[in-house]
Amino acid sequence: IDFKGVNMVINYDLPTSAVEYIHRIGRTGRAGHRGKAVTFFTEDDKPLLRSIASVIQRAGCPVPDYIKHLPKLQSKQKKKFIKKPLARESICTTPKCFLRKAKRKTKTTKENIKEKKKVKEDKNGSKSQT
Repeated sequence: IDFKGVNMVINYDLPTSAVEYIHRIGRTGRAGHRGKAVTFFTEDDKPLLRSIASVIQRAGCPVPDYIKHLPKLQSKQKKKFIKKPLARESICTTPKCFLRKAKRKTKTTKENIKEKKKVKEDKNGSKSQT
């Protein structure tokens, strides 16, 4: 999928491989345009950083020295991370006021549906009694 005008990608979770990283950031800077990518990571993600950092460095972008000197990930560890990525808490970027409003709307809709069913049952019940 090509989204025109995307000039920045933010990764809230670190991709499990360099290939996945390239795929994600490939949404920006297409067709000769420039783009930026920001990736957040935790201490638990450090084993995955080196392979991604090497891709970044080969592209000519600066990489901090501490990332370059992280130990290489063994193939068994790589497979483990790819099969079972780190479990994370879900991130919600929707403001709480919108979530509350949607919840009220859903609740009201459900109540309306129940009320309509009740009215329909009452009509059907009264017809069958006469």
